[in-house]
Amino acid sequence: MTESLRPLQTLAERFDSDVFEPRGGHARVRLLVDGRDPWDALLEGGTARLVPVRGSADATLAANAQTWRAIARDARGGLDAYFRGRLSVRRNLHLGVGFLAATVPTAGGDAGLRFRMVSTRRGRLSMFEAGSGPALIAIHGLGATKASFLTTVAALATRFRVIAVDLPGFGDSDKPLGASYDARFFARAVIGLLDALELDRAHLIGNSLGGRVALEVALQDPGRVERLALLCPSLAWRRQRPWAPVVRMMRPKLGLVHMAPRPLVEAVVHRLIPNAQEGWTAAGVDEFLRAYLTPSGRAAFYAAARHIYLESPHGDDGFWPRMSKLEPDTLFVWGKRDRLVPVAFSRHVADALPHASQLELDCGHVPQIERPRLTHAAVAEFLEQGAPVRAAVA
Repeated sequence: MTESLRPLQTLAERFDSDVFEPRGGHARVRLLVDGRDPWDALLEGGTARLVPVRGSADATLAANAQTWRAIARDARGGLDAYFRGRLSVRRNLHLGVGFLAATVPTAGGDAGLRFRMVSTRRGRLSMFEAGSGPALIAIHGLGATKASFLTTVAALATRFRVIAVDLPGFGDSDKPLGASYDARFFARAVIGLLDALELDRAHLIGNSLGGRVALEVALQDPGRVERLALLCPSLAWRRQRPWAPVVRMMRPKLGLVHMAPRPLVEAVVHRLIPNAQEGWTAAGVDEFLRAYLTPSGRAAFYAAARHIYLESPHGDDGFWPRMSKLEPDTLFVWGKRDRLVPVAFSRHVADALPHASQLELDCGHVPQIERPRLTHAAVAEFLEQGAPVRAAVA
């Protein structure tokens, strides 16, 4: 056995299908050492075995030889190397991280990352969780997946049972055709997850669209929510929306016949998103493309985006009058460089919810990834103590 192959063989031998099982029971994970010496880990029949490279892979993991040796020596080193940027995961973050988690011998306990597909009244939802204690449900943003909360799971699993879920229409969850994919629909899905997991109450943390969904859960069923941590949540625009008439005419089902090839979609995404081929951003783009390049995933994306833009801010059933009745204690975290949900929304939140805590960070739209230490410290303190963080800037 060659020196470069030895640590990869160790990982394959440690693979535990009770921690992670690929969808369909079969997957090919390509393992690269120093960008060369590739081998495939073939996941099938509840086992992993190394085989020569063949065809295309479902996910690719790449690191230098020293990192692979460190991962083989330290059972928990794989995820740590990923978080530190020493190991890259491309094409399918769910599969790549699941493979790493399943190579940790003690991962079946409360401390390790655990993957599940949960059957609910609203369909099957893909999730991973870690830790024990008070439940904390993490809800991702538009076009993202549960993987955007990997840092949160890692940071807070010592204090909470952190459960990151793919919303219907995204990631590895079911993508029902004809679903409304508005905030109320997603909220019912989250409540269905609480029921399936037999959780009477839980804290909720949401980023962007996920923040709006968390709010909707609290508005629909406040008795199920302990506290809310909202990271750059998408909120109804108070100003005039000039494209509203055009957007109303658009139908999400157009996504079912969208025929743009992957290279063209990738080129557009890379032009729109800075550093789209680096680190966390590259992995997030991969996750977006994985769903968007399927007809049902596109339809879900278009429908959700349409509802975000068209949500009515005023009136008897408008967003802002409804939010003024929010019951659970809430922390809003804003990014001072966020171009999607401007920090100016904090003034409207202060008017509607004068007792809410607010924190401004020097970051963009995804605080849990861009400023993880400050974000998670504030969230943990707030969820545990309800400590006010009003108008703080960091």
